[in-house]
Amino acid sequence: MNDRPPTNARPKVLAVIPARGGSKGVPGKNLAAVGGVPLVVRAVRACLAARHVTDVAVSTDDPAIAAAAAAAGAHVVVRPAAIAGDTATSEAAVLHALEGHADTDVVLLVQCTSPFLTHEDVDGVAAAVVVDGADTAVTVAPFHGFVWRESARDGGEGMGHDKTVRPRRQDRPQDFLETGAAYAMDAEGFRTHRHRFFGRTALVRTDPARVLEIDDPHDLARARALAPLLDPARTPDHADVDAVVLDFDGTQTDDRVLIDSEGRELVAVHRGDGLGVAALRRAGLKLLILSTEQNPVVAARARKLQIPVLHGVDRKDLALKQWCEDAGVDPARVLYAGNDVNDLPCFSLVGWPVAVADAHDSVRAAARAVTAIPGGAGAIREIAAWLLGPELHHTPSLHNSPAQ
Repeated sequence: MNDRPPTNARPKVLAVIPARGGSKGVPGKNLAAVGGVPLVVRAVRACLAARHVTDVAVSTDDPAIAAAAAAAGAHVVVRPAAIAGDTATSEAAVLHALEGHADTDVVLLVQCTSPFLTHEDVDGVAAAVVVDGADTAVTVAPFHGFVWRESARDGGEGMGHDKTVRPRRQDRPQDFLETGAAYAMDAEGFRTHRHRFFGRTALVRTDPARVLEIDDPHDLARARALAPLLDPARTPDHADVDAVVLDFDGTQTDDRVLIDSEGRELVAVHRGDGLGVAALRRAGLKLLILSTEQNPVVAARARKLQIPVLHGVDRKDLALKQWCEDAGVDPARVLYAGNDVNDLPCFSLVGWPVAVADAHDSVRAAARAVTAIPGGAGAIREIAAWLLGPELHHTPSLHNSPAQ
């Protein structure tokens, strides 16, 4: 049994998130977006929201991961090369992070490869040690399956059960599956044993529907498909966003093109979108239309809305990076609205990737929010309502904007 500090002193609880740069199964895995948010950022947010956690550290050898973690509010621990290879253990990363937090009472190991970890899960393992006095704790999910292993002698061999006996689920002992998401350890005991399990281990139950570890591209695809179902529904508001960048075809239009007898192309836009853009301008948000389309209709629409435009660009992501730099905008505070696969590189750059309702499936899966209205039918008006309220009321600037 561990010895906790006096009850009038809040224990120091350090959550360590190992997130090295190298990954053979999924290159760049820890920065891969699920629900429009990089995995490492999802883990940082869950830890920061946990009531018992006092400090959050991300252990990494990768500058891009370090930047994303710091922007999300974590302390970055630069991991030495000696403990950053394929054979390095998570325990080694946690022990290294502890060196800079000597006063830690309880240390957590939180894996960002479990995308649907919640702050309640993090608090659960922390409380098991801080409040209930366990030495270690682990997140588990109820498990009712029969486990098998291939045997050269017998073929399929039952593990922990006799394959000739098939008891009903209610007649079997309750088993639990280790989720791999979160662990908690008494810090002094962890320094001594140098392993995540020692002494009395508390099992902290979690929702089986959220159990998923990302080890290969199929896991990542499944996580992205599940995110709209498992992530709490949330749309951004004005406090989240400094700039709005809009794709054109399929986002401000319905993706159809009308061609007259002389070969001229015409598209249809929605007046409500013009109203929304005007309100966003009055609210002081920076705006940009970004499109690969070379048709002059894109520039004509931008002139009508009186907002900047970059069109006919081959690499929208590079153009977006440069625009953010020139405009002095943090990409984490940019909302980018798109509809097709050429928008995905931009999605990975911004804090609020948004898909219109009829976007390609892969775009919807990568989005952090999805409009209820299709592109060209008022989706931009809907986004403006998220940021400014349904009536689009906001203190006007000194400059008037066109209403449509």
